[in-house]
Amino acid sequence: MSSNLGLVPLFEPKFIKNKFLNSVVVKSTQVKPMTTIENDFLKVSIRNKGGEMTSIYNKVSGVEHLWQADANIWPWHAPNLFPVVGGLIDNELLVNGKTYKMERHGFNRQSELLLIESNDVSAKFSLPHSDQTLKVFPYKFDFQINYDLIENALRVTYKVINQEHNEIFFSVGGHPAFNVPFNTGESYEDYYLEFETEEKLEKHLLSAEGFFTGETQPVKLDGKKLPLTRDMFIQDAWVLKNLRSRELTIKSDKHDQTLSVEFPHFNYLGLWAKPGADFLCIEPWLGCADTAGKHVDITQKEAIQKLKYGHVFEAAFFISI
Repeated sequence: MSSNLGLVPLFEPKFIKNKFLNSVVVKSTQVKPMTTIENDFLKVSIRNKGGEMTSIYNKVSGVEHLWQADANIWPWHAPNLFPVVGGLIDNELLVNGKTYKMERHGFNRQSELLLIESNDVSAKFSLPHSDQTLKVFPYKFDFQINYDLIENALRVTYKVINQEHNEIFFSVGGHPAFNVPFNTGESYEDYYLEFETEEKLEKHLLSAEGFFTGETQPVKLDGKKLPLTRDMFIQDAWVLKNLRSRELTIKSDKHDQTLSVEFPHFNYLGLWAKPGADFLCIEPWLGCADTAGKHVDITQKEAIQKLKYGHVFEAAFFISI
């Protein structure tokens, strides 16, 4: 499946009221160790490496919702995936008959991004193409990540600007890890995922190397609920395709605190946790791993995004409390 989103109007989810605080916008090109945006509901910290969030702090409940990157378990918080999602056979990207070395989930998460604009409630980061990126990804681009606080929600927008004179191809996605349980003294098994609507759910299976096998496995829901267990990801991530739901909510049987992820522009979703760890990744994707035994050109990759000359791609997801 491929799409050409071009200029995309940002979807306004039902829980958002688009009221920004009055504040002065600072435009710059700078490297800061950490950027913080904040309103009455949320305080969010973002580092330049990967333009990655390191904290989503709920000011109302006093709960830190983002996994704190324990290096002994999983050393990330919420990596942003670009220009590929998932693994490539032999860690090689094929473009017009040439091969380029590319690590799993792409190079953005290891790159130092520039903070180019910020105010009290928003921050914009940029990864422009460079001699180094052209060695592994032969397209000229500007990849941007915008973070905007809107009352009780955070909007994360991915923007790709095509600076070539031809089409460019890429994948993009989020990989935020949310603390589960929310509070001390609770159990992981107290929690469940609630889908927006009832689903005939099936997960697309991955090999030990992280490639699609072509097999699927049905997943039984309790109505719209998927109970969380510590062993549910022993065989790797769950990859869900073409969901009718465009919102998932982490809930508990013990209280009414929730965290929702809404992904109106993303047709693929990954669910994953390190077995036994106290987090859950909800991953909106536009792209996915290779299929075992099928090493194809980037133009033929499943869910690849195509962007015409002069066009700008935008896709957003939302995290709300």
